[in-house]
Amino acid sequence: MKIVNAKEAGEQEIERLLTKAAFDQVELNPKIREANRKLFGRDMSAAELVRQIVRDVRNEGDKAVIHYTELIDRVRFTPEDFLVTEEEFQAAKDEADPDVVASLQKAAENVRRYHQEQKPKSWMTYRDAGSILGQAIIPLDRVGIYVPGGTAAYPSSVIMNAMPAVVAGVREIIMMVPPKNGKINPYVLVAARAAGIKKIYKIGGAQAIAAMAFGTETIPRVDKITGPGNIFVTLAKKEVYGHVDIDMLAGPSEILILADKTADPVYTAADMLSQAEHDPLASSIVITDDAGLAERVAKELEKQLAVLPRREIAQASLDRNGLIVIAEDMRQALHFANVSAPEHMELLTEQPFQLLPYVRHAGAVFLGAYSPEPLGDYFAGPNHVLPTGGTARYYSVLNVETFMKRTSIISYTQPALSDVSSDIIRLAETEGLQAHANAIRLRRK
Repeated sequence: MKIVNAKEAGEQEIERLLTKAAFDQVELNPKIREANRKLFGRDMSAAELVRQIVRDVRNEGDKAVIHYTELIDRVRFTPEDFLVTEEEFQAAKDEADPDVVASLQKAAENVRRYHQEQKPKSWMTYRDAGSILGQAIIPLDRVGIYVPGGTAAYPSSVIMNAMPAVVAGVREIIMMVPPKNGKINPYVLVAARAAGIKKIYKIGGAQAIAAMAFGTETIPRVDKITGPGNIFVTLAKKEVYGHVDIDMLAGPSEILILADKTADPVYTAADMLSQAEHDPLASSIVITDDAGLAERVAKELEKQLAVLPRREIAQASLDRNGLIVIAEDMRQALHFANVSAPEHMELLTEQPFQLLPYVRHAGAVFLGAYSPEPLGDYFAGPNHVLPTGGTARYYSVLNVETFMKRTSIISYTQPALSDVSSDIIRLAETEGLQAHANAIRLRRK
């Protein structure tokens, strides 16, 4: 585990270490690149590969979806096979552990209640001379949510994507999940059914994103696509943006822990590993003003890694993106944390609420030793679809408003319009737009 002392390295070097590469700058693993070369017949970057898939799905519809699903996921489907059937839902229900289902239902209710509090309201206000201004909050008609498959199944992501859309009042939600051996994890299906999703397609990757963005013969076009995925999914979302809206461009998982001398090294190491086990590209960082804690955390990491089932993935993540920074004081530690703008920020300090006002850039903040990151991933209620790669500087957590749009409402009476007509005419003529001015001038009489 790399430990860096800010006093010795200097602030600029620490800031450089904490500044993450953009998601589209991540180099593909050589093994993945070689596998893609064999599949596609030539060496391509991730962006080139995604561009080809999106173009083909846009032009060829179901045919291209079938082709890429067979090529990449090694599953041969016909269009009739895309949708999860009622029999598959029932089989998932029969296979699922009732205790796990009960926990999923509790989590879903917590998420629903939290997002219910976020729901904005339409409004109108009266102004001078009988004029009315307002704003209508309108849910989207149809959205598509993407739930990753990859090395693990994520029923929690179903809940986190679907529940705010349900609360927002979206008319139709469709879901895309990559198949594993032609099937979808039963808990993913149970979570989807609990959230009220009726259309689930066994399609993953860039082809799923393109299908939702442009529509195919059997897959409806959506208004917005949400949900995390791998580099190919993220690049596909970037490629189709503008034809359809998206939530954000997300990269690998991240955690940054601010810790002082009171932090428990066992908890701190465990929380670092909770993100490291996701992906070799995941980032786990501790910033502390206590050099002794830094050493204890590094030792504890080795101890916990030794018995971790996903040790190989977590070790690769720590080797590549693990970091412990020793700051001169907590003021500097907070500065470094804001530079990083992490997906998840934990405050493992004696008085975490005293530091909260100084946190400017984070997807979610977890305060105190008994608010670990997995609490937010699964159960507390706030959404776990969060900005990564430093984009918490300008992106927000997935929320109810993600699935709504705002429409302005304007109503003036003739006297109200006459009162402001000179100003409007003057501004329109300044811009050389005489027809705009005439539309106002004619109404003065």
